[in-house]
Amino acid sequence: MDWQPHAESLATKTVHPSSRWRGPLINTPRHLFVPRWWGRAEHGAGTWVLRDGPADPDTWFTSAYADKTLVTRVGPLHADEATEPTAQGRPTSSSTLPALVVTMYRHAVIEDHSRTLVITGSGYGTALACFRLGERYVTSVDVDPYLVKAASERLDAIGLRPTTAVCDITGELPGQFDRIISTVAVNSVPASWLHALRPGGRFVTTLAGTGLLITADKTDDGGALGRVEWDRAAFMVTRHGPDYPPEREALFETIRNREGERVSHSPYPVVDVRNGWELWSTYAVHHPAVEHWYEEKEGRRTAWMAHPDGSWARATGTRAEPTEVHQGGPQRLWDELDRIRRWWLADGYLNTYGAKVTVTPDGTTTLARGGWTVTR
Repeated sequence: MDWQPHAESLATKTVHPSSRWRGPLINTPRHLFVPRWWGRAEHGAGTWVLRDGPADPDTWFTSAYADKTLVTRVGPLHADEATEPTAQGRPTSSSTLPALVVTMYRHAVIEDHSRTLVITGSGYGTALACFRLGERYVTSVDVDPYLVKAASERLDAIGLRPTTAVCDITGELPGQFDRIISTVAVNSVPASWLHALRPGGRFVTTLAGTGLLITADKTDDGGALGRVEWDRAAFMVTRHGPDYPPEREALFETIRNREGERVSHSPYPVVDVRNGWELWSTYAVHHPAVEHWYEEKEGRRTAWMAHPDGSWARATGTRAEPTEVHQGGPQRLWDELDRIRRWWLADGYLNTYGAKVTVTPDGTTTLARGGWTVTR
């Protein structure tokens, strides 16, 4: 099957005809980087169904050249190595939707000879960077040895041989760079990035648990100065082993139907916090460890929150009726959400997007805008 018309169609939908990224999008055979992937099951939260590209070429090409993310790894199991048709768990690696990869690269303001560090993942984003810059300017890293091995082989198959390495993006990096582009989210800016950036170098990343895309340029004091961009972006959080800690779903089960130590009513409807990017991001920079769940059945909404310190909240209601809120633990998590919603109603906006970002040489990151400030 001829893949290039599919790649050209993807490029046409993704970038302007004059974009420097049009050529890389046209020349990169994305399907080769995702021969198998995981699709969400129609029923069963956390259940994934294996998709095998060569066994169904039409679906393979349609999926690979759509502007969407393809999950390649669930828990510790990569789709390449799966022997069963389903898997359970959280996604741990993917081939990010091409438009978002290009957005991250654009925000990096990559110049023709910028020595650039990227995350490996499937290898597709690495290929785009190689076609744009030339392989000698690209270093691709991942914490997962299999991902680096598989991506290196697939890159080699199309004639690309960038520098690759197995390393934790939050630790020591293999070289000095003009650009660091992280398509995994970090809890705070690693000090190692600032050490690895050349004078005037730029990093692009997202903060874990938020939709905040941050760009910052290295300053003379070894720190960095930048801003939260108006674009929205969210990625999987950095992991330091084969999977994320298993406590998340077990934690949800403990709070699903628990009676609150405090029961109250909120004047605001139940909201899926993670779908309200500005609300979610503002809440998360103040409360970075809170997990969220949401479901809607027959018009009735339920949202849950949980924090590692034992704080939790459950809110239930419809669009038209007051929300019943159960809360427990040392923090009142839903009350904090309502406090932010009052800011939003009073001012018509929240201060996270467009905020100034200041990073000290040790990675301490401060966001500030309009008298609002928060440090992570």
